[in-house]
Amino acid sequence: MGVIHCDALAFTAGNDVEFDLALVEADCLGTAAHAVMLSRMPVRPPLLTAKDIQRLLPELRAIIGDHRKGRFRIRLSDQDVHLAVERRLTKKLGELGKKIHTGRSRNDQAALDLRLYAKEQILNLLEATGDLSLALTRCAKKHVTVPMVGRTHMQKAMPSSVALWASAYAEGLLDDLPMLLTAYQMNDQNPLGSAAGYGVPLPIDRDLVTRLLGMSRTVHNVLHAGNMRGKLESMILQALGQIMITLSRLSQDLMLYSMPEFDYVKLPAEYCTGSSIMPQKNNPDVLELVRARTSRVLGDGMAVLEIVKGTPSGYNRDLQEIKEPFLRGLDTTHSSVHIMSSIVRGLRFNEKALTAAFTPDVFATDYALELVGQGIPFRDAYRKVKKSIKSLSARDPKEAIARKTHVGATAGLALDDFEFRAREALKFAREERRSWYRAASRLLGAAYPGDL
Repeated sequence: MGVIHCDALAFTAGNDVEFDLALVEADCLGTAAHAVMLSRMPVRPPLLTAKDIQRLLPELRAIIGDHRKGRFRIRLSDQDVHLAVERRLTKKLGELGKKIHTGRSRNDQAALDLRLYAKEQILNLLEATGDLSLALTRCAKKHVTVPMVGRTHMQKAMPSSVALWASAYAEGLLDDLPMLLTAYQMNDQNPLGSAAGYGVPLPIDRDLVTRLLGMSRTVHNVLHAGNMRGKLESMILQALGQIMITLSRLSQDLMLYSMPEFDYVKLPAEYCTGSSIMPQKNNPDVLELVRARTSRVLGDGMAVLEIVKGTPSGYNRDLQEIKEPFLRGLDTTHSSVHIMSSIVRGLRFNEKALTAAFTPDVFATDYALELVGQGIPFRDAYRKVKKSIKSLSARDPKEAIARKTHVGATAGLALDDFEFRAREALKFAREERRSWYRAASRLLGAAYPGDL
């Protein structure tokens, strides 16, 4: 590479010096797998020997250890994590460090690093989302007989329950998970060996690298491996966006229902904040920020799509601008899901206020359907009840919700099924993580992610 002007260097490096610190471990793992593959490549003389690998792996482990302790730095002159790791290896290992880039490009290195980083982050999010769904399901089980006015257009509508409300969000999150799982499966493919997008004239074994890294398969076409940059990140961000939308609506409900005018539920005090001037305030700042950050994650997904939609095939530097919204979206979604789990577990419902909210008009539809049961056509029953709304009498809301026994209604909720599905998500994430850690441990020759 030629000498680049300092202004151009700063401009093209952008924020990679900062954001690439998140990719140090992934880069070291990718380098380890690539080096092992090079040492087994059928060429004479060998590019790397078994002794070279024995020297290389401890240094890669040392880089990971230094990174975790905040002692590994990416300089502006490095431009990114890839050259920073190579610089460190060359400084410590001399000629051996200069050999590790053989057969790869920063293009496929970056693609692999982001996939490896996202792999763990998505598993964390799968587990956290399953945990939040489980918390909501348990909330529903605890409040099966607690009535709550159901609303449409934010106006009183029909008899409902806390269990129906809570399990609606539990099922919503469970239905968000397949999209995230699909994104995980798309992500769990190895692009390394595609180099700059056109392969290399060496007998490299890309499938060996895939096995060493514990990934599900190899991205076959080398040009497609590079073309997936941006498109893959947008898929993941779109899956994250669906989860955030569910969280945002849950947050909005909780903010409304915790208002003194409703007093349906008390938020855990430790997740609320006070005011700098008003001593009495107990503000739902966390919920407000979840709502706001949902817009950010959705915006991040759209930003990635806008960046990648006009790029031609092959690598383009535009892709560098995808890294920031992608990493931010992963972090924002995980932190949001995690804190919402704590809030849900700390909710305290006010059954007295919930029951008192049932005015006679809430039972209007029930009255109309009873007339239908007497043989009156529904539209006639509807008009008859509508004319007599003011004369309707109140009913027992617990009795009203107990009468709705069909699938998915207040007395027909499959809460055990929701709990099973949530536990399956937790099980999948934990098993996948254990499998990934075993592969990384074998590769590095030390327990990963232990104290390297």
